[in-house]
Amino acid sequence: LRFFDAPIGYISATKDWATENNQDWEPYWKDQDTSLVHFIGKDNIVFHCIVFPAMIKAQGEYILPENVPANEFLNLEGDKISTSRNWAVWLHEYLEDFPGKQDILRYMLCANAPETKDNDFTWKDFQTRNNSELVAILGNFINRALVLTQKYYDGKVPAKGNLEAIDEELIKTINEIPAKVEKNLELYRFRDALAAFMELARAGNKYLADTEPWKLQKENPERVETIMNLALQVVANISILSKPFLPFTSDKIRTSLNMDIVEWDQLGSFDLLSEGHITHKPELLFAKIEDAEVEAQIQKLKDTKVANAAEGTAEKEAEPLADEIEFPDFAKCDFRIGEIKTAEKVKKADKLLNLSVDLGFETRTILSGIAEHFSPEDIIGKQVIVVANLKPRKMRGIESQGMIMMGEDNEGKLEFVSPVSALPNGSKVM
Repeated sequence: LRFFDAPIGYISATKDWATENNQDWEPYWKDQDTSLVHFIGKDNIVFHCIVFPAMIKAQGEYILPENVPANEFLNLEGDKISTSRNWAVWLHEYLEDFPGKQDILRYMLCANAPETKDNDFTWKDFQTRNNSELVAILGNFINRALVLTQKYYDGKVPAKGNLEAIDEELIKTINEIPAKVEKNLELYRFRDALAAFMELARAGNKYLADTEPWKLQKENPERVETIMNLALQVVANISILSKPFLPFTSDKIRTSLNMDIVEWDQLGSFDLLSEGHITHKPELLFAKIEDAEVEAQIQKLKDTKVANAAEGTAEKEAEPLADEIEFPDFAKCDFRIGEIKTAEKVKKADKLLNLSVDLGFETRTILSGIAEHFSPEDIIGKQVIVVANLKPRKMRGIESQGMIMMGEDNEGKLEFVSPVSALPNGSKVM
């Protein structure tokens, strides 16, 4: 029931927005030509793939989501993000500390997106990606191309002459990259799409480094004109392809190119800028982030931990180890794989769930103090690890015939200790 009203809230929010903007809300939720996509975290997969679709399917008028891309969790400096503990990067504080650097954070979050596994945001990685990728590759290439154009041609796009093998190779690469970006975007693989986009900047950077127009200008100016024309066409392509990832940077590049807005389907063209087109002096796209800036952010987080400890809101210390035992003592424990078949709350016991667990060779009744952490209906079918040779014990008049193994994090949250992949019920855990 806690989640049941949440989808209604999504629909209500759409209606509020539509009312404020004089729009019709119904096509967003009811039109068969609408593509409904739910972007969620992995902890909400069940709700968005089963509960929500079941609700709207039963109602009959609403469309079903066609895809539910679910990300894993993103941690911060090795610790779980928590707004209540102030363990977070607050956007308004970021913009105060790094004014005009919105795209750097966007780049970092996309490049480090936890699409397939939990990832960690660290300020050192933030600094490294900015300095070694955005500054040294993307920014360096665009700045070189535009500065040399100002220096050699007063900002005019030079003529394109005969093409050499290295030029043809660049054109082939640039023709292929937009399709890679599009494919990954369509599959909601944003991290791979960003990596494909950066291939464009890397190709342009390598092209200028390999052709070295600054060395050829005196002896072969016609060749340099072709090189610079192609380099500028790459910059123009970058201005389009960067829009989904780095929107503020995309606008800055277009301003420097003095280029009108062009369509996505023009990507891959090497005639986006005509001969004689006037470009403007470039502005610096990215600046290096210094160690002191990063250390200040790390220190801010350290101060947060100190403040939490002083207020008593810090995470509890890890439990100390129990007394040392001999191996024969441990070997007496018989751990088995089991599957929860039924689960219900024990009357007048807030913490206890009564579980029927299939051990393969028999089904047992096991009481577990997890009622405050799990709803009975959510754990049916869950494979668990059971201490199968524990002496039975009566609780609330019910005999419990084993113990379910659980893990507990530093905030007191419980998780089942389960096999990574399914095993036959009754399998021994060694």
